[in-house]
Amino acid sequence: MYKILIVEDEDIIRKNLVYYIPWDEMGCVVIAEARNGIEGIEAIKTYQPDIVIADINMPIMDGLKMIESTTDEYDYVSILLTGYSDFNYAKEAIKHGVIEYLLKPLVMDEMKEAIARAKMQCDIRQSYLDKLYQKDELRNTSLLKEFSVDMEEDKVVKEMIQFISDNYNRKIYIQDVVNHLNYSESYLNAKFKEAVGTTFIEYLNRYRIQKALKLLNNGEYTIQEIAYQCGIFDYKYFGIVFKKYMGCSPKEYLSEIK
Repeated sequence: MYKILIVEDEDIIRKNLVYYIPWDEMGCVVIAEARNGIEGIEAIKTYQPDIVIADINMPIMDGLKMIESTTDEYDYVSILLTGYSDFNYAKEAIKHGVIEYLLKPLVMDEMKEAIARAKMQCDIRQSYLDKLYQKDELRNTSLLKEFSVDMEEDKVVKEMIQFISDNYNRKIYIQDVVNHLNYSESYLNAKFKEAVGTTFIEYLNRYRIQKALKLLNNGEYTIQEIAYQCGIFDYKYFGIVFKKYMGCSPKEYLSEIK
């Protein structure tokens, strides 16, 4: 159900809007009513309606001023009512994103058509917001958040992770870490798995793809250049590793975030 707020200073008109329009048939529900722009602002903040139907001329604060004061912060579609067919009102209303401008006395068919267009606009906005949310989720993917270790408690693992940080952009083998830290391979693997919760190679791959995501988001390098900068020198293999963790290819990822 689409949430409707009605802001109208004339009691009879406001009550008619609330009780005599078949909101339920149109998939809507009136969640609140207000008598002026100040009350309207409070109702918008409290109830966060999908559609606001407001009179232009009201005491204390008019409908246009109310919309101007809230439309940037709150996501709703607005319909304005007025007893004047002044083009300047309509022009000002359009400037503030009002999608319908209806003259009093209201005609039921015109109101139903306005609500239908308002609902369509709500759907378009929601689809857009969902897409933005998905893009934001993709851009802020963290492949390492599930792995944590108390570095003060485990100096060896701290050094292993530091080794990855210092050398992820070149080929790394576990033997390199063995030579660097002077511990056996079995000891290092067991130590790392116990402390971090995954293998050294798995963490290394995740670390590399995390770096790749940052470079892809910046948009300064080609996919092949990013693969090299992240220590994966086979372009096709980079795509395989990337898809393992992101569920899509680097090219598909770029397409989604643009």
